[in-house]
Amino acid sequence: MLNHFQLLQLPTQFEIALPTLEAHFRRLQAEVHPDKYVNATPAEKLQSMQMATLVNEAFQTLKSPSQRAAYLLSLQGIDVNDPQQAALPADFLISQMDWRETMEDAKHGNDIAALETLLREVRDAGKAIEAQLTTVLASAPKEAVVSVKKLIFIEKVSADVNQLIASLED
Repeated sequence: MLNHFQLLQLPTQFEIALPTLEAHFRRLQAEVHPDKYVNATPAEKLQSMQMATLVNEAFQTLKSPSQRAAYLLSLQGIDVNDPQQAALPADFLISQMDWRETMEDAKHGNDIAALETLLREVRDAGKAIEAQLTTVLASAPKEAVVSVKKLIFIEKVSADVNQLIASLED
């Protein structure tokens, strides 16, 4: 069975070109879309639906840097969600608390500018981790687990900040 990278005809590596990913996804999705199999046998319809689901799953996984990194590790038998994997360092946990406090302060102060500043800071931290992941995933996969966990948290904080900005703008 093909892995997500093979399915979407991409090199099995962290750095990928998102426009290429999207183009391959759209082409493959068009080929296997269930609407093309309206007059097919029930077995062909089922296979089309299963393949369309697999293509969607592969696309969703590979378009997210944290999910892509976690998937690359899973291909090497490493589960980032395994509780026995490395824990986040104390300095990062303190940063997490600081970000959450800044969010709460900005929420209570209706301070969208502070949230936008926080969002830039969090995204910059994420970009720095992504830059490191390219090397660490290839050379020290077990060490990459901490970076992936950080990136997962950063993506969550970014989404939360965006949601808070949207709610304050309404």
